[in-house]
Amino acid sequence: MSNNVRLAILVSALGYFVDVYDLILFSILRTASLTDLGFSGDALVSVGAYLLNMQMFGFLVGGVLWGVIGDKIGRIELLFGSILLYSIGNILNGFVGQFGAGVDAVISPIDQYALLRFITGVGLAGEIGGGITLVAELLPKKTRGYGTTIVVATGVAGAVVAALVYELFSWRMAYIVGGVMGLGLLALRVSVAESGIFKAVAEQEHVARGNFFMLFTSWDRFSRYVSCILVGIPIWYSLGIVVTFSPELGPALGIQEKIISGTSVFWFYCGITLGSVANGLVSQWLQSRKLAIGIFLFGTLASLGIVFHVPLGSSNAFYTLIFVVGFFTAYWAMMVTVAAEQFGTNLRATVATSVPNFVRGATVLTVMLFEFLRPQTGIVGAAEVVGLITAAFAILAFFSLRETFHIDLDYIESDGKAVKTAA
Repeated sequence: MSNNVRLAILVSALGYFVDVYDLILFSILRTASLTDLGFSGDALVSVGAYLLNMQMFGFLVGGVLWGVIGDKIGRIELLFGSILLYSIGNILNGFVGQFGAGVDAVISPIDQYALLRFITGVGLAGEIGGGITLVAELLPKKTRGYGTTIVVATGVAGAVVAALVYELFSWRMAYIVGGVMGLGLLALRVSVAESGIFKAVAEQEHVARGNFFMLFTSWDRFSRYVSCILVGIPIWYSLGIVVTFSPELGPALGIQEKIISGTSVFWFYCGITLGSVANGLVSQWLQSRKLAIGIFLFGTLASLGIVFHVPLGSSNAFYTLIFVVGFFTAYWAMMVTVAAEQFGTNLRATVATSVPNFVRGATVLTVMLFEFLRPQTGIVGAAEVVGLITAAFAILAFFSLRETFHIDLDYIESDGKAVKTAA
């Protein structure tokens, strides 16, 4: 393995570490930050859902934006721009409501919060897809899974660090720390070389690169794309609803002890950290991306069923199940890798960047449905109904996925089919 490949893996892993740290902060800081801004009671849920939706909408916009940049200009430019934007957004987020009387008179603190969550979401959207695209193109197919597993296993540990940082600092400082860490990574990005596969395609002027609409001009491409998105939605349903709203779900599930969102996030991501390594090893052992995804997808659905239907009794039992759910949702890395492998070099960054962000962005729809159902069915009933819907779509998508373990990546998408890259 060359020094450039090692550096690309290191930088992508550290970049995703900071990405996840910043990404998960809101789930940890929601209650404390909103309480500090004057909200309480049911508003902690409704206003929290508004802010979460703004962040997720940012993911939708950024997922397409950075993907197109990655295919048209380069993978390195994608990574540089995304980390710069989300670092600045998080630093500013630490000053919500403290920009001065002039700013606060024009934009209320909660709308400042929402705007900065959107901006940060746009920035965050580029990191995972861009990093995995770069690493996948630099590594041979036999070891590609190990490289992407290292990236994500390192990255998800950022959530654990976020929970620990919040224990040491205020919610404002926790945001600022994340932004500063991101800016520190920019120096490392300068030393990473571009993917040779991408450069070979970029030299072919006749090849259309980063055309997002190409995904909708062929049924084959469209079905591949949608399947990659739907199979991942249970991951963010678990985080966006079950973990984020765990303080409200706990009492409704009969748990007398207080459930703390930061603790739920901590154990969820401890599970994902371990599960990411296990999922990557299972894929390499079975020589199959699809089987590894399937085992962990059905494990996710089974563990969620236990959360809702088995009396847990104590907060420790609840956190243990959250750890198990996190472990099985760790097929996230494999899902993004499969998305990257399923499409040619001229669309690879567009797909690998937009797929995880459309999965994240689907949280907007699941949270909206959850909020709509909550007054009629109660918080547990609403969470269950939304979970069943996401599970049904994910299962259908899983059976539509194509196996990509042994595929070479030096091909392009053209006229509805894959074409080997010209020499």
